[in-house]
Amino acid sequence: MKKTVLGVLITLFVSCANETENLNTESANANTDQPTMAAKGAICGSDVVRQRFLSENPDAAQRMFKIENSTAEFIEQKKMGRVLADGSVEIPVIFNVLYTNAGNNISDARINSQIDVLNKAFASTHANVSNIPAEFQTLNAGDTKIKFRLAQINRKSTTKSRWAPDDKMKKLTTGGVDATDPSKYLNIWVVDYMPYQSGYVLGYATFPESAGLWNDGVVMMDEYVGEGGPIATHNKGRVTVHEVGHYLNLRHIWGDANCGNDFADDTPQQITLHRGVPSYPKMETCGGVSRSVMFMNYMDYSDETTLFMFTKNQNDRMQASVSANGPRAGLRIL
Repeated sequence: MKKTVLGVLITLFVSCANETENLNTESANANTDQPTMAAKGAICGSDVVRQRFLSENPDAAQRMFKIENSTAEFIEQKKMGRVLADGSVEIPVIFNVLYTNAGNNISDARINSQIDVLNKAFASTHANVSNIPAEFQTLNAGDTKIKFRLAQINRKSTTKSRWAPDDKMKKLTTGGVDATDPSKYLNIWVVDYMPYQSGYVLGYATFPESAGLWNDGVVMMDEYVGEGGPIATHNKGRVTVHEVGHYLNLRHIWGDANCGNDFADDTPQQITLHRGVPSYPKMETCGGVSRSVMFMNYMDYSDETTLFMFTKNQNDRMQASVSANGPRAGLRIL
């Protein structure tokens, strides 16, 4: 059994202390070469950016606590049969592409393929569904009832190729593109390169406590958008699925701490993140209990060929965020 929500919430502010340094500057130690494979230092920046935001904005921290409490209440109400089972929502998506040349001005086809990947991932209709191990098949979320449609593509030519994970790409006054009504649209910014410390950030997202704010949405490096990108280990559009998971209130499956908690009771507790293509079954021990871990979950760091499922409890959390009373209810309007 995972820790109580209150107990884990208390640890939220200290779980990533080592990752929150130097966010406002592009690291001088970053590799100057564009990657051809996702390097060991490549990270999802969502939790790092979130920690800084919460530490600087006490009101946002209070919103986060409120969202977690309402999420827990939503899940309990669903268990008691008081929430409609369908819960369908179609999220309109705006792509804001910042490009320096034709090579990183990703095509309409790549963007449309990303929408297709999102829909297949959130409906569990992609070909890899058959690869879910038997022990986890009953936990697979199946059709989450969350759909996506492309609403608009905005493109802007720029001379800036390097962007820190500091939201400057989200403001016209700092060289970026302003969000289109983030209370009603999922904005996805696409940039060339995001160096961070000794590696780089593949993408990052704001969590629901940022719902409707000027910087709300997802940021992606162009290589990781859609199918057919140049990164051999990550060219199926599933990094974006991972980031949209954060946007809908999913945490990393390892809980961003050693044997941490992701607030989803049906994801086996694991020691830390996974990279590459782990061999199944992969047994790990947390709290003295050895478990087969779910490295194929979208919220892990495994190669994209290995990522192909959300769980039912993860879907409960996402549904809570887009429910009529949830922080992202505005996405239901259009």
